[in-house]
Amino acid sequence: MNDLSFSGFLVRVVLSLILVLLTFNPSGYSYVHMVADGFPSMTPVEAVLGLLLLIGWIVFLGATLRSIGFLGMVLALALCAALIWMIASWGWVSLQNTNALIWVGLVVLALIMAIGMAWAHLYRRWTGQTTVDEVNEGP
Repeated sequence: MNDLSFSGFLVRVVLSLILVLLTFNPSGYSYVHMVADGFPSMTPVEAVLGLLLLIGWIVFLGATLRSIGFLGMVLALALCAALIWMIASWGWVSLQNTNALIWVGLVVLALIMAIGMAWAHLYRRWTGQTTVDEVNEGP
């Protein structure tokens, strides 16, 4: 249970990707599109789905912020932006193809959240050091 396997990391990637793509994707089939189609009214199903997505975002982003911190997220985003720039400079994706760039950006966001969810395991494996959450005990 304490070790992170490759399949355990892949589960985090898949769950992050599901959360990101259910929230928004350029295909037109996402929560954002569902709500936008009926705006300004909202159905109970849309409210429940929205709250479930919000809970997922709070869990994933909260864990990512606690594990790699704001600076780590900024650095990860900067690295991913540089990688996208490099891929575009190689001609693999066109900067004029906004849909392709949005898909790449959504996958990058999911990968960053998956890394954040697995960071304590990865850090322990790479350095041999264990991270510990601070616990505030009473006086």
